[in-house]
Amino acid sequence: MCGVVGLIGTPDAAREAFLGLTTLQHRGQDAAGILSYDTDGFHRVKNLGLVDSVFTRENISTLTGNLAIGHARYATIGRGDLGDVQPFLISYPFGIGMAHNGNIVNVGELADDLKVRARRHLLTHSDTEVVLNFFAEGLSKAPPSQPGESELQFEAICSSVGEIYKRVNGSYSIVTLIADQGLVAFRDPNGIRPLVWGSRKTETGRAHMIASESVALNFLGYEIERDIAPGEVVFIDQQGKVFSRVLPISEDAGQRPHRPCMFEWIYFASPESIIDKVPVYGARIGLGKYLGRSIRKLIAERGIEADIIVPVPETSRIAAIALAEELGIPYREVLIKNRYIKRTFILDSQEKRQKAVNLKLSPVRSEIQGKRVLLVDDSIVRGTTSKKIIELVRQAGASKVYFVSTCPPIKNPCYYGIDFPNGSELIAAGRDLAQIEKELGADAVIYQDIEGLQAAIREASSEATGGIQNATPCMACLDGKYPSDISAGARFAASRAQDRKQPNPNASPGSIPAMQSPGATGPKEN
Repeated sequence: MCGVVGLIGTPDAAREAFLGLTTLQHRGQDAAGILSYDTDGFHRVKNLGLVDSVFTRENISTLTGNLAIGHARYATIGRGDLGDVQPFLISYPFGIGMAHNGNIVNVGELADDLKVRARRHLLTHSDTEVVLNFFAEGLSKAPPSQPGESELQFEAICSSVGEIYKRVNGSYSIVTLIADQGLVAFRDPNGIRPLVWGSRKTETGRAHMIASESVALNFLGYEIERDIAPGEVVFIDQQGKVFSRVLPISEDAGQRPHRPCMFEWIYFASPESIIDKVPVYGARIGLGKYLGRSIRKLIAERGIEADIIVPVPETSRIAAIALAEELGIPYREVLIKNRYIKRTFILDSQEKRQKAVNLKLSPVRSEIQGKRVLLVDDSIVRGTTSKKIIELVRQAGASKVYFVSTCPPIKNPCYYGIDFPNGSELIAAGRDLAQIEKELGADAVIYQDIEGLQAAIREASSEATGGIQNATPCMACLDGKYPSDISAGARFAASRAQDRKQPNPNASPGSIPAMQSPGATGPKEN
């Protein structure tokens, strides 16, 4: 999972990319980068760390041009070194930069093909570089432009992206910068990862922005045009003209079903965002409401009684409030978060997650002592965080600790951008509820059911927008029904396990040198 932005038609494209990435920081904390373009060529700054530590007033000022893309990285493939930090660049044809949110399941076989058939030497361990090479290869086959035509035709872009749709399995929401041509965005045929487009009036016309979430566009004053559709490619040229098309997977096939990831509404997306016309805040209220209805039955069946409902900050707050209202139990925020600690789930090792939990939360003992506490969290994935929090609350004097998950049991690996491609890591895989309760040390564990999850997402979308009523969320990690071919999943998981064993070197914030655009005579990128 990552955050991407792309801008065209604004003189402050890089500065706006920086601000957009700041609003998307929750999507990736490992690294960040921005690539811009002007008549002097490409300019790039990227490094390990949070957005505001990578970028400074000085290095942003070097990112000149009215065209820029940016990336906030959550490492779900590749290594933790600087070489895997996006955006990536390739010199031919035109000069192309790319930033990607998602995961390519068959990245191994695609990389093999590039090496053997196309004799391309890959410089990183990232699946984005693989997609970039396929995109560039497709554009290089475009016929020469005719007199009076722009150098790059939309048909050539569609042809290149169409080949990607046929060959590349997985999730990908991508923004691409093409030197002297414009901004391209495309979304995988199942629309697993979000991508939204907006525009804003300027003195000379309209500026355009594409981002992972609507919160970034709203913050910068862009009017939401719409979500990029599954299987759609959008091209905005240097004159601000917009071209778009939804591409079929093959000549005799229609579109694949829309399968947006349910984890966006449960955990990843910002509560201010609207994902595929479904408000994240509204969906999380629904999760709490439907949990309340389920818990009401359990109160009688299992004798569960709670004195207070306590959210595990931050993501579960909204659902916990709705749950408290549904059950009529007092809501108390008695786990105080250290705001300077990273989101524990997206840290890349168990050891880091365990240490982060100890630093992240501090209990208010006076409010917990002697009480029966109903803890609410967005999900239980590996169980690392949940177990430590239960221990923390018991040590603070709770007489009973019940643990509630707004997400149903996660039993299957994810290959689409959430970092658990190995099913053996998942606490709910191969365990029944009693075993999970014992492993976590909880007096009871209560999960949302799939019906409640579906209803919460569906009802958050108003009749006026339609929204998710026209799609079925991807719940493969819950039900094992994957929307695309995962035959390469075992190889992908093994590669990810190997990547995690590699050292993650620290780097001080700053810039790195890279190529100029083809034929550029101005300053090198910074």
